[in-house]
Amino acid sequence: MTRASVPKSRQPNGASTIYLGKDGRWHGRVTVGVKDDGTPDRRHVSRKTRAEVTKVVRELERLRDRGTVRKAGQSWTVKTWLSHWVENIAATHVSENTIDGYRVAVYHHLIPGLGAHRLEKLDAEHLERFYKKMQDNGSAAGTAHQAHRTIRTALNEAVRRQHLTSNPASIAKAPKVEEEEVEPYTVEEVQHLLAEAGKHRNAARWVIALALGLRQGEVLGMQWDDIDFELGVIRVRRGRLRPRYKHGCGDRCGRKPGFCPQKINTRRETKNAKSRAGQRPIGVPEELLQLLRQHREEQARERARARDLWTEKGYVFTSPTGEPLNPNTDYHKWKELLKAAGVRDARLHDARHTAATVLLILGVSDAVVDSIMGWEPGKSARMRRRYQHLTSRVLKDTAAKVGGLLWGATQAAGSPAPEAGQSPVPAELVVHVARLGERRVPFLHREHADEVVKRWRNDWPDHTAEVEEWDRWRWEHQGPDGASAIRDCMPERAVIFHARALFLPGGERVAAGVPEQWSVPAWDFETDRYTDRVSAWRTARRPGSGQEVEAQVRGTDKAAVEAAFAEACAQAVDRARNPGRYGDTDEW
Repeated sequence: MTRASVPKSRQPNGASTIYLGKDGRWHGRVTVGVKDDGTPDRRHVSRKTRAEVTKVVRELERLRDRGTVRKAGQSWTVKTWLSHWVENIAATHVSENTIDGYRVAVYHHLIPGLGAHRLEKLDAEHLERFYKKMQDNGSAAGTAHQAHRTIRTALNEAVRRQHLTSNPASIAKAPKVEEEEVEPYTVEEVQHLLAEAGKHRNAARWVIALALGLRQGEVLGMQWDDIDFELGVIRVRRGRLRPRYKHGCGDRCGRKPGFCPQKINTRRETKNAKSRAGQRPIGVPEELLQLLRQHREEQARERARARDLWTEKGYVFTSPTGEPLNPNTDYHKWKELLKAAGVRDARLHDARHTAATVLLILGVSDAVVDSIMGWEPGKSARMRRRYQHLTSRVLKDTAAKVGGLLWGATQAAGSPAPEAGQSPVPAELVVHVARLGERRVPFLHREHADEVVKRWRNDWPDHTAEVEEWDRWRWEHQGPDGASAIRDCMPERAVIFHARALFLPGGERVAAGVPEQWSVPAWDFETDRYTDRVSAWRTARRPGSGQEVEAQVRGTDKAAVEAAFAEACAQAVDRARNPGRYGDTDEW
């Protein structure tokens, strides 16, 4: 057989191919998986030069090996994917209230603003410009943030199903939402509200909101079986859902479905509490239990008057015919109550803030507050900070109660009042905070704070260094880490020695912007600069186009740091020359 007749070797099945086509262009084909019908999913690319098509083929192979190749099939736009996701995926897996929020975000904001984009072409910058445009057009920051959360969830599902390789909404900066400072009602305002509520139907509904802090849905979904009058306990088990109506007249009345005379509710009335923390027992004061007994008797009279019009469903708070209350109607009743009582306007949910504040004033433990309010572990500390706001009036009332408790007996016995300028608060109730630049370090004893500030001024003369006096309660509720951060002794201080070098690919050393070796005084609360080890070193490849390798050493012993620096530099040079050996990358 002659050399010319030797058959051309055949590529194995599934291998990538690159060839010059009859059209004069270079083509590449890469097998990336299997299609839904079982046939190979072989992708085709075409470029003018062999180098260009080789680069694209290698990139496809890397994506295939990482499992991040976009799934073949329908070419999604943002509009078609969001519509499919919200109706066919999310709607079957989330609660009714959640899907309502998703639909508003999708159909009122996301599709009109972003729907024309190809799904795989959507960038984080598109989203950030869209959020800004929403707010420029009058949408609240919270509305823009809800749109961000919705599209992030939808695109996470697209990534999971391999319609996308990454989620741009996870990269985009979310709109910043400032938490609104809520002022709870004072004791006098609560008394005015309760006095006015007593003149109206379902008075106990507002007492429960203001005294126990139950959410609107929890109160409206409560049934008589949830109240144990003998034990004095309410068991929160479910929440009222907002009704969703359709026409019962065949859409002939010309009104919206909710105003149709023959409207039909297409949604269940309640749902179970969504978490174990939400399903909770709450102790009820005897006065409120008595009010609920009176309410039950009044409901029995209404049932007798309504006769066959009454629908018995077991709810505690109902319409005059036994139906559960509509949340929208309940909201308007709240606004009417505020106006009639002559009390400043506020959201219905703000009654919950008032209840949380009352619990704080009464000194109820955090664990009990979490149980009453229905806060999940892990989120409770943040929720307490959010809900338990104290107005100036509440602070004064609390201070008076504490003063009477701690010093009332002494003052009554004839002890002199504090002199002018002297703090009436005992020293142990004051926290001495060393303010060191942007850092605040709390101390139980003033001399420790003074010593740290003095040394800090010597070490860092250009930084702020002073002692602040904080009320103990203020520090525990507003200071970083609360009571656990307060120190009862002097912190440790050491001199830390540093060494650093930078190497280019190939091992050439480059000049750095900081000295090769330096030392710095550090306290044990400065975790970013402090180490208690004699020496510790590491090498790392820096992100970016330069691909430099950095060697870093620090420790408490100068000689040990110098010895470790030589070892770190040796590894950094080897790492710069052989990146694949350290798992950095196989190509530059």
